[in-house]
Amino acid sequence: MEFIIFLSKLDKEILNLLMKINYTVEENKIECLINKEIKGLHNFEENKIIICTENAKRKTNYRNIKRNPNKDNFKTELAIRKALRHEATHAIQKCNNNTTVGDIKDLENKLNPSKKRALEFSTSKFSGSYAKEVEAYILEDKPKKVKNMIKKYCL
Repeated sequence: MEFIIFLSKLDKEILNLLMKINYTVEENKIECLINKEIKGLHNFEENKIIICTENAKRKTNYRNIKRNPNKDNFKTELAIRKALRHEATHAIQKCNNNTTVGDIKDLENKLNPSKKRALEFSTSKFSGSYAKEVEAYILEDKPKKVKNMIKKYCL
């Protein structure tokens, strides 16, 4: 799984916790080819997260450059890390009786314009509820919180 090379130590801990709660994490499945805009998705029925590494690389202009991979590809790293955290948030919600864990009205106010656009895309193209997507977009920037919430709600 190539996406692992883009993860931080903390994101690898999130990945390990997901596997501990019987989630499978796969990469570049057919769903990624069907919709080239997505960087990740959560399959509630199968306890599966799919990371669309190739989509993320394309959208962030990834270059396979040996000289300065970290400097040149930080956008790709960030996109993949956020995708994992976002989908992990949906796993947390599933553990919490399929509901959000935070105050959505409070979280809504923290959404920046780019996340609001992403939220519109997610709620129009996928079955995710507005509240669950708001929470996932906020938490994708908070890896420590995602890790702790997996422990609190799922273990």
